[in-house]
Amino acid sequence: MRIQGLEAAVTLPGEDFSRVALTPAAVDLLRMLWERHGPLMFHQSGGCCDGSSPMCYPAGEFTTGDSDVLLGLFDLSDGGQPMPLEFWMSREQFTYWSHTHLAVDVVPGRGSGFSVEAPEGKRFLIRSTLMDWPV
Repeated sequence: MRIQGLEAAVTLPGEDFSRVALTPAAVDLLRMLWERHGPLMFHQSGGCCDGSSPMCYPAGEFTTGDSDVLLGLFDLSDGGQPMPLEFWMSREQFTYWSHTHLAVDVVPGRGSGFSVEAPEGKRFLIRSTLMDWPV
């Protein structure tokens, strides 16, 4: 069962379904962080420890390249000025998670010092469910 939330716009060629969503709690925190830091982006590396959590950076602060996949694009706005947010994942990690739908959620706790939510006493995490549609 998929977690309800804000679904990302489809970005992968040939696909017609969203692969990633934000829970309402994540949207609320991201809007606050956007006001404080400006445009944001996520990157999920799949490394160990904090690298296994989605990391939120000011847009452009983390350089993506051919080894990364753009899984989705969100608009965090409430109908006002657009607030785009990209969700990237390392290509290697995507091969493992290609059959899952991802939901970015937020929980109390301290995440990585590199992710912009760390000073808020909260951290982003991924909740995944197996997709029940063909890939």
